[in-house]
Order: sequence, then structure tokens, then C-alpha cells
Amino acid sequence: MSAWRQAGLNYVNYSQIAAKLVRQALKPELRVQAAKRDESHVKFTTWKDGKPITEKL
Repeated sequence: MSAWRQAGLNYVNYSQIAAKLVRQALKPELRVQAAKRDESHVKFTTWKDGKPITEKL
């Protein structure tokens, strides 16, 4: 059994922790670039009868 499994982590949690530690170990100029890649955006679309429902803001 792997060490991360024995610690009670799943692979996703383990990889997130490892990625965070690697980013912290980078030089400052490279850390900024790595932080930009860490961002993610999610867009949700509600569907009804096979068509997306658009809401006007």
C-alpha cells in the first residue's frame, strides 16, 4: 500500500498537496507563472428539453 493511501488520502488530495509544495519551492519569478496556471474557471449551464437555458444578467 502506498504512503499517501496509508495516510488516509486519495490520489487527488495527495497530488494537490504535492503541487502546492512544488509551487512554494519555486523561485519568486517562476512562482508567479505557476500561480497563473493554478487558476481555474467553471461555467454552469442549465439544460431543459435538450437545450441550454440562458439567463440574462
